[in-house]
Amino acid sequence: MTRIFLDATTLIALGTIGELQHLTSFFGDLVVLPTVQNEVTTEPAQTNLTRFIDQYEIEITDPVVDDHLQQAKEVLGEEEKIGDVYLIGAVLGYTADDQSVGIVSDDRRVRTTARGLGAIVTGTIGVVIRAVEDGLDREKAYELVDQIDSHGLHMTGSLRDKAYSLIDDAAEAKSSER
Repeated sequence: MTRIFLDATTLIALGTIGELQHLTSFFGDLVVLPTVQNEVTTEPAQTNLTRFIDQYEIEITDPVVDDHLQQAKEVLGEEEKIGDVYLIGAVLGYTADDQSVGIVSDDRRVRTTARGLGAIVTGTIGVVIRAVEDGLDREKAYELVDQIDSHGLHMTGSLRDKAYSLIDDAAEAKSSER
């Protein structure tokens, strides 16, 4: 099963508005590494993340990651073992063994690097789209995008329009399945 590593950017965006449960729409094992969890320092995101990890029994360790931290530091040009290094370490470890790995992040550097190394990559808006595919109502998805925008992600008008368009596409595909 695919391991899906969650970045602080998405955890903060969804945790701030109390909507982390939408991450469970993905097929795979969700992982919040301790270094990433420690980067979620704002409230209510921090408390909501702790509750989410406990409620959904989210994994918080992965032995594959540790073996690839030095390489990840080199790839990213980082001297410290920050959350980005752990995420790229996960990608390096899993793709080296030809295993599928996912990254959920809004950080451009993490997304670009992870995608280039062979990971499946999405961000906060991708989480909303996946939730629509899993049955979230279109209007609720629009509201969710608006909440995310007004509480920290701060989308451009074109990004918000693109999000609405993707929601419409996902909702239409879902309704045609019925």
